[in-house]
Amino acid sequence: MKKTYQIAVLPGDGIGQEVMAAALAVLDAVKKQLGVEFDTRTYPAGAEHYLDSGESLPEPTLAACRAADAILFGAMGLPHVRGVDGTEIIPQLDIRFALDLYAGVRPIRTFPGLPVPLANPLASKIDLVLIRENTEGLFYSRGRGRAEGDEAVYDTMKISRTGTTRVCDFAFKLAELRKKTGRPGHVTSVDKANVFRSMAFWRTIFESCAKRYPAISTDSAYVDAMALNLVLKPWAYDVLVTENMFGDILSDLIAGLVGGMGMAPSGDIGDHHGLFQPAHGTAPDIAGKGIANPTAMILSVAMMLEWLSDRHDDSRLQDGALAIQRAVEISFANNIVRPAEFGGKSNTADITKAIIANLKVKSA
Repeated sequence: MKKTYQIAVLPGDGIGQEVMAAALAVLDAVKKQLGVEFDTRTYPAGAEHYLDSGESLPEPTLAACRAADAILFGAMGLPHVRGVDGTEIIPQLDIRFALDLYAGVRPIRTFPGLPVPLANPLASKIDLVLIRENTEGLFYSRGRGRAEGDEAVYDTMKISRTGTTRVCDFAFKLAELRKKTGRPGHVTSVDKANVFRSMAFWRTIFESCAKRYPAISTDSAYVDAMALNLVLKPWAYDVLVTENMFGDILSDLIAGLVGGMGMAPSGDIGDHHGLFQPAHGTAPDIAGKGIANPTAMILSVAMMLEWLSDRHDDSRLQDGALAIQRAVEISFANNIVRPAEFGGKSNTADITKAIIANLKVKSA
């Protein structure tokens, strides 16, 4: 337990700055009820900073992230800001690799009071977590692609025993925790082991890891079949674990199942550092209009508090996380606010004010 927690804040580009302001307002309201101090310091990074300075992730910013107890991250990257190889300026990937944030955690669930895109009544029971291996897979080739003149370009997928084992262990431990709260306690590995040697290797490692967790049931699925089944029966899944690129794609799909990216928080977690951010991008088409849904960013604050609570054995932070989650639920269930993507007219400020108004910390 600490008296003050150091939080590095990287708002980034586009709506990242708007939703971050909302998140910090909620965090400020939480700390007043908890009696915990959060020293939040803002640092530059992102595509706009790259245009201004030639650096997307300055060394002092990365050093601050290393030193902080946790990192709050808005959104970064703009479609028109690209490096010499034609790819976007995306400093969050640099942070993942630099801090070895190997587990991308993407929880998805429905909220009472908000419409669900799927017609099946069971869709109201969607409650799953996708774990994405964050430092290998096809993303390993970022900055390493090989070109043969103007004729062909090759990117390489890396699957290592160490990288796959640790992310599978992460998924199994999460499933154990979820089972204690009434969830199924099941892990599904998503691969393409019928085609790629690297994916067959992934599956072998997953099956080996599973033997260490006899209380957790398992299965494996090919990624194309999983894409189908996540639309047909997403309520049937508990914890998914998969390669980097597959996870990148499927995490957007599952966000769509509950209404969109504005409802999708995430955490990038390693053994020594944790970064928490909404799963959405910078949305330059609506940036500056004050209409971005801040829910994903606010729920990412709750994820940060849960992680800090476990890391520092500080139950106050768990109380704060639960309070944020309850406030979000109440705000939507009672139709106090409704984001634009659900047909409502509530803007960023409306949603933030409603969540703060319903924030009541209950001590364990």
